[in-house]
Amino acid sequence: MPIDFNKLVAECTFQTARSSGSGGQNVNKVETKVILLFDISGSQWLTDEQKQLLSEKLKNRITNSGILLLTCESERSQLMNRKRVVSQFEKLLSSALKPVKKRNRTKPTAASVRKRLEKKKQLGEKKKRRNDFDY
Repeated sequence: MPIDFNKLVAECTFQTARSSGSGGQNVNKVETKVILLFDISGSQWLTDEQKQLLSEKLKNRITNSGILLLTCESERSQLMNRKRVVSQFEKLLSSALKPVKKRNRTKPTAASVRKRLEKKKQLGEKKKRRNDFDY
């Protein structure tokens, strides 16, 4: 089921804080850092399976109270930081909810089997030559 990120972003809470880094005198006055808070268990637009999957895959980014925290302070503008953190949120959720592809097992090729057996034979002969000395 495709996810409507606009509805999920509407469930998010945004906080602002004073950002570190460049900005001159402005950095001490303006709150440009944006913190996105998303309550995974309280979301009404995610299924129970999706909530469980997100909780498992994003456990390093989730607080003890079950809230996903994302921050952005790379831009000097609060609006740009908000856009960046929302796109980061969308990428994170879509990658976490992407189904894992199952690996197709393949048989080794005839050439690789032949090559392996040839190397084994050469190694065995090398070891045999070490012991066959008559002094």
